[in-house]
Formats: sequence, structure tokens, C-alpha cells
Amino acid sequence: MSETMTSVLGEATIQELREAVRGETLVRGDEGYEEACRVWNGMHDDRRPALVVRCSGAADVMAAVGFARANELPIAVRGGGHSIAGFSTTDDGIVIDLGPMHEVRVDPAAGRAHVGGGAVWADVDHETQAHGLATTGGLISTTGVAGFTLGGGIGWLMRKHGLACDNLVAADVVTADGRLVRTSEHENPELLWGLRGGGGNFGIVTRFELAVHPVGPLIYAGPIFFAADDDAALLRAFRDWSATAPDDVTGMVSLATAPPLPVIPDAWHGRKVAILIAVSAGPVEEGEALVRDLRAVAEPVADLCGPMPYRVIQSLIDPLWPKGIQAYFKATNLARLDDALIDRLCALHLDAPGPQCEIHVHQMGGAVGRVAEGATAFSERSMPFVLNAVTGWQDPAASDAHAAWARRVIAEAADASTGRAYVNFLTDRDAARGSYGPETYARLVELKRAYDPTNVFRLNQNIAP
Repeated sequence: MSETMTSVLGEATIQELREAVRGETLVRGDEGYEEACRVWNGMHDDRRPALVVRCSGAADVMAAVGFARANELPIAVRGGGHSIAGFSTTDDGIVIDLGPMHEVRVDPAAGRAHVGGGAVWADVDHETQAHGLATTGGLISTTGVAGFTLGGGIGWLMRKHGLACDNLVAADVVTADGRLVRTSEHENPELLWGLRGGGGNFGIVTRFELAVHPVGPLIYAGPIFFAADDDAALLRAFRDWSATAPDDVTGMVSLATAPPLPVIPDAWHGRKVAILIAVSAGPVEEGEALVRDLRAVAEPVADLCGPMPYRVIQSLIDPLWPKGIQAYFKATNLARLDDALIDRLCALHLDAPGPQCEIHVHQMGGAVGRVAEGATAFSERSMPFVLNAVTGWQDPAASDAHAAWARRVIAEAADASTGRAYVNFLTDRDAARGSYGPETYARLVELKRAYDPTNVFRLNQNIAP
């Protein structure tokens, strides 16, 4: 803690908080403080909060919120800590860290998973797969359930089972005035509507109740690598295939650089490649037929698509995105994927400034598109694709070039964009209004006024009251 913050709060005041919570309360100089400051996106690792409260349960969260309000401290809420924009940390404020609250309890008969606010998707998948169940989760297994679900939740099971937020059936929420509120379709239903895509604007979710579905343990899934010369052919085939693909399968094309993995021929390490990743939530024996046409686009560099455990595909790219990597993402929803845009994306692929600059085209539709517009705060459902410019790097000197390239990718798609974007894929702050559209945003503002009229929870893609 800085000297200024020490003098403002005082040791006696901090001791009162320590006595009020069962979890750890850490300040600068405490053992474990520096590690507690670290977040996934290394761009924000220079932040130093006044306090980090590692909460053991909802009572700790309530106490921390009350302390922050009494001392006029900004609040950052940390679930998994994967916030692209760095919302899970702050300078000279309080980090309410839900990490110790990572328990997961599965009710197979009811088809429900009860998930602590600090759980990551690896925690959920470990417990649900023991029963042959799953729900739509993150593309990296260390991603927090909380931020991912509250922002919408685009994942491999979405075309079969909906977005993560579509599977949120109830939640326990600590509100800005320190109350613990239950929300479901029958209790405070407007709050549940807002949590399904409206982010962390309305409170701190200490427990999620998620619908789970029969999936795995073995599924048909994996990546197929093609040469960059096949970028355009793969994207055109993917576009056409997506229009009629059954709900069982969810696909993505990534224009990337081949990582140095043993399963990829050595001669291709570090070279530009086009990657198809497909995941079938249907019968394993039917999976090959679902991707047959795409597999035939060209001669693959490496074909790893086949039967595999669900937990393998869920953690497949974890090693490429470790904690501490510097990352910048930018996204837009696409109304179409026409030939002109495909050609521009292919050119940008070849012009990427680093080996971890990727252009992702996510297939939407299926169960995602069958939810009525306005039924959740994730308001846009009709787009066929989501475009995401993903960059990661280690050298801080590379930051500007990587961010500029990501912005160029999205700018080149402006004429094909719907004008909205998926908030979980946005690094830039203050993007909420344009992401949600006017009607949904207006409804979110009213909800914000009801639950957080003074904007206590403002470190997020903020809905200003």
C-alpha cells in the first residue's frame, strides 16, 4: 500500500476488516501481496491495489463491499482474473478476489451445477465430466466462470446448448448496498435478465446455478491445420458450410502462426497457417461426417480432428496463453462474410507483426440464434459470425504494433459489421453503449439505477446510471 493510502485508511481500520472476514486481507509488504496483484493479462500487472481481500464466502464479499464504500475505495472484482481490459485489478483501490470460492457441486438428476464465483472452467469441467455432463465454457480452461458467463459466453457447445449466459438459471448476488440477493426466473427476474450478458454492473455473483447437458466424456473435436495459401479457400468453404451445419457442431477458423508443437511437422513451426477448429456435441461416430467437406478443402499440414476427451479440447490452447502474457483483443459482430472481406483478412494475416497475432472467425447461429432478441442482455442473436482480432506478446515494446494491427483487422470489417460487439472480447474501455444497441442499453441503465445508482461497480464495460 502506498504511504498515502496507509495514512488515509490507518492500520486500525485495516485491522477491523481483517477481523470481519475469514479470508486473507493483504496489503503492500505482506507475504503473498505481490502474487495476489498478478492478473492474466500482463498489460495490467503494474497495478497496485491498496488491499486485496481473498474472500472465503459471501459474508466476506459483503464485508469487503461495505468497507470499500465506507472508505470510498474503487472496487475491482476478480473471478478468474482473465479480464482482457484489466477490470480485475486497480490502483489504490480494493480487489475483491473470489478465487478461494471455487467449489463446484453437480446435481446430475436436476441437470444443474452450483458454481462458486471464483471457479474457472477447469474446475467446472472436472466435476461435470465425472457425470458425462457439461455446459458452454471458455476456450481457455483457466478463464473464470464469472466474467465469461456474465459477458455472454461464446464457447464450443453454444450452437447445441446456447451461450454460457443462456445456461445461467439462478445466482446469488452481493449488491452495491451489501445485501445478498437471490435471482432466478421467479425471484428478481429482471436482475437475472441483466446478468445474462450485462457483465458485472449489477453486483458480485458469489454463486452461479448453471444448466448442464449430456456431453462426453468422449467427443469428436480438434484442429486441422492448412497452409496460409489456403486461407481464402478455407474461409469461403467455412462460410458456406456454416449456413447449413447442424446444431451439433460449432466451428471456428483461426488465421494464425503454427506453434512449435510436436504434433505439427517441424518444417511448419513458425509459419503462417489457417486452422479449422470444430467441436461436435453429438454422437462421436457422426462427427467425421460433419467436417468432411471442410477437411477436403486442401491437403492439411496436420489433422488432429477426431475422437478425444471433452476436457482435452477445453484446455487445448492453454499453453499458448499463460498467465502474464500481454494481450489485446478487439471484436465485432459480422452481418456477412463476403469475398471482399475474406481477401482483406487474408492480407492482414500475412501482415501480422508477431507470431501470436490471430484472426478468429466464430460460427454463430444454432441455439444462440433461437433465443429471442431482447430476452437476455446479450441482445444481438442474428449475426452469423463474430470476428475477433487476438494478439499476445511478451516484450512490452511490441504493444503498440500489436494493438494497432488488431484495430486494423476490425476496421477492415466495418462495412460487413452489424455495429455491435461481444463485450468479453474487448480490451478498450467504455465500449458498452455501442456493444448492446440502444434498446438493450436503455434497459440496462434502468437496472443499474435500481441496483447500483452510484456506480460502485464501475470497473467493467460500464453501464453508467
